[in-house]
Amino acid sequence: MTYVVTLIPGDGIGPELADATVHVLEATGLGFEWDLQSAGEATIASEGTPLPDRVIDSIRRNGVAIKGPITTPVGSGFRSVNVGLRQALELYANVRPARTMKGVETRYEAVDLIIVRENTEDLYAGIEHRVGPDAAESIKIITRAASQRIARYAFEYALNNGRRKVTAVHKANIMKLSDGLFLESCQQVAADYEGRVAFEDRIVDNMCMQLVQKPELYDVLVCPNLYGDIVSDLAAGLIGGLGVAPGANYGENGALFEPTHGSAPKYAGQNKVNPTAMMLSGVLMLRHLEERDAADRLEKAISDVIAEGKDVTYDLKPNRDDPTAAGTSGMADAIVAKLQAG
Repeated sequence: MTYVVTLIPGDGIGPELADATVHVLEATGLGFEWDLQSAGEATIASEGTPLPDRVIDSIRRNGVAIKGPITTPVGSGFRSVNVGLRQALELYANVRPARTMKGVETRYEAVDLIIVRENTEDLYAGIEHRVGPDAAESIKIITRAASQRIARYAFEYALNNGRRKVTAVHKANIMKLSDGLFLESCQQVAADYEGRVAFEDRIVDNMCMQLVQKPELYDVLVCPNLYGDIVSDLAAGLIGGLGVAPGANYGENGALFEPTHGSAPKYAGQNKVNPTAMMLSGVLMLRHLEERDAADRLEKAISDVIAEGKDVTYDLKPNRDDPTAAGTSGMADAIVAKLQAG
């Protein structure tokens, strides 16, 4: 069987990561036909937008996509392409696993968290405007429908993956109507899973403190959009950084897989950046395609190469100036060799 997958290389370091990821995915022995779609800064000059309609049409047609990082300007310029894709395709569930890996330096052991983030509303709805020359206003949207939908996704994920507990993250002590509605929605859904999956809630600032102090107490976290974005980066920090943190976006009619880090344009074209996050996003894609054996083999090959510490990029070396560090493509080659060795 050949899978037709939309491939969005992205910009900055994205194309290098995409090439490395395609290399290891094809080495699993599965057949892929890559529907290549450019987006981001490169398409603004040629097509007048960072997110052409053809990209969205491709994902709708194929039902699955993998993308490299895309630059998002800070404070001005075009809106996030990532947010645009999630909203246009109704990819309402953002899932970011955070698991420690042998060979990745971190202060923590045995972290195993799943951040489930509502992906379509909250402050990321993008409804903001100036209120005179010296003030601005953003509108936070929380609906019962979207909150219950993401809560149910989190509980179903927990059931299907042998997880023990779901924790709702909120600020309902201050935002009693908006975050209060999110918490109430999670509580209502939790009642349907009583006796099968444990449920609790945490105020977001307390949640961040507790993750730093005792992450082993937590399992699946379900969050509104903004808190999910922040907490998932915090969780990545517990396991060694965004360079090893994959991400997935799911909706009723499609799925999009992507690393959680940025486009790092200053490193573009240098063949030095860590491809792990995008490769592990490829593992999530294989599981979505129900190619579990290929997913397990690829994940093991990535883990083995990182644990050995020989053919890894500079950031995975004990000394970041280690001259023996592999490049992006060299690390991909080592992972392919592991796959081929069985």
